[in-house]
Amino acid sequence: MNKQISPRRDFLKLIGTAACVAALPSERDLGLRTLQSVRDSVDSSDYVLRIGASPVEIAPRQIVSTITYNGKLPGPLLRFKEGQQAVVEVHNDTDTPEQLHWHGQVVPPDVDGAAEEGTPFIPAHGMRRIIFTPRPSGLRFYHTHNRAGADLHAGQYSGQVGVVYIDPNHEPGGYDREVFLVLKEFEPSFSQGGDMAEDFLTPSTRVKELESVGEPAMKSSLAKGMPHGYEVGYRFFTINGRMLGHGEPIRVKQGERILFHVLNGSATEIRSLALPGHSFTVVALDGNMVPTPAEVPVLWLGTAERISAVVEMKHPGVWIMGDLADDDRSHGMGIVVEYAGHKGSPIWMPPKPFHWNYSRFAKADTTAQTPDVTFDMTFAKNNAAEGGFNRWTIDGTAYPIVQETAPASSHLKQGKRYRIKLRNASDDIHPIHLHRHTFELTKLAGKDTAGVMKDVVMLGGYQETEVDFVADNPGMTLFLCHQQLHMDFGFMTLFDYV
Repeated sequence: MNKQISPRRDFLKLIGTAACVAALPSERDLGLRTLQSVRDSVDSSDYVLRIGASPVEIAPRQIVSTITYNGKLPGPLLRFKEGQQAVVEVHNDTDTPEQLHWHGQVVPPDVDGAAEEGTPFIPAHGMRRIIFTPRPSGLRFYHTHNRAGADLHAGQYSGQVGVVYIDPNHEPGGYDREVFLVLKEFEPSFSQGGDMAEDFLTPSTRVKELESVGEPAMKSSLAKGMPHGYEVGYRFFTINGRMLGHGEPIRVKQGERILFHVLNGSATEIRSLALPGHSFTVVALDGNMVPTPAEVPVLWLGTAERISAVVEMKHPGVWIMGDLADDDRSHGMGIVVEYAGHKGSPIWMPPKPFHWNYSRFAKADTTAQTPDVTFDMTFAKNNAAEGGFNRWTIDGTAYPIVQETAPASSHLKQGKRYRIKLRNASDDIHPIHLHRHTFELTKLAGKDTAGVMKDVVMLGGYQETEVDFVADNPGMTLFLCHQQLHMDFGFMTLFDYV
């Protein structure tokens, strides 16, 4: 019989540093209704996950039916030790073969969890035992990598998302305790038209050459009577599986330093997060420590991005930590932060206008190492060209709408440093993701930068960004936009090693 046991490292390692922690806070104190760590002792597995359909209460008498891990929303928090071999047993209790992707980890293709790279499926009503060495340290996550296409119950529209935290060999400390937050929407539906404002991103320089390609193509399509391609909207918004006001608050004490680990687990949405009267000191992006921690009033996260940020609790009261979008926040995208000794209705106050700039966290007065090889990739949209859905292309080619390996578009040599110039010939923001590797941001909208390491970067409409990575993890490697609609309809390609 399965049983849950504590992680195999002591509490001080679990929460942070001994100098900062006196006693184990409960999940209630952490505001973590579902993000419990679990261990399973059967067959020496570190964790056992079960993929299955579950009814989940996101608010009183408000139930969503979705596919989850272990019947929880989000799935269990999985903590590993960097460099220490782990075993995870995954049972698929559904009628559909599944993929579980270890996002942000440097693992082999057969473990990564992408059929396009050759990872075996977890059979319907079957099991797969996965053995790997977790790395690098920091905030990672796991999620389904199934295509969804037009099925709004499949892929990342479901509840298949959970946090991975890989403890480093040397904990930097500097906080009292951690709180993990997963931002996620439910009950999606299709609509046509409507673009998200991009004025939160900076630098915002558009490339006229790209704009002169994308804008006429869209106008020509509309002039021929084509509608705008399908987009996805949502009815419910949650943090840690609960709508604002319907979950346990995050209970804090004045003077505490809380390390928030925030994951945007959305299938399609860019998210923001603010806490009135407080600021966030960003210490890591996508799990990687930043060269220059910086204080900001708002966090912005593209799909699949993660931010770790310390908040000093110095403004007592009862507050709403929530999305800047009033409509999304009113439909659930927020969580209450309650200081000890304070009660009453939570308060929301919008922060002053703020622009998100990755280079704020970069190495000052530094340029990136010279690459061995540089190549361009241009992304374009064919409006409503795929049965009403936008078709997305990379250098004029859309990935086949099949969940299997296709010929690689780029061939890498192990040990070489590559620079990709990402060129967006559309007006959409794309969260660009490279599997099984970490890349360095080296140029943002024409401005040099260095030192910020990520695995997802938001690329603004008609903009260019340059990223460098070292080909140090042989095997088929998937490159894609992490927006579910985009990746499903062509926006992905493969690299291989030669």
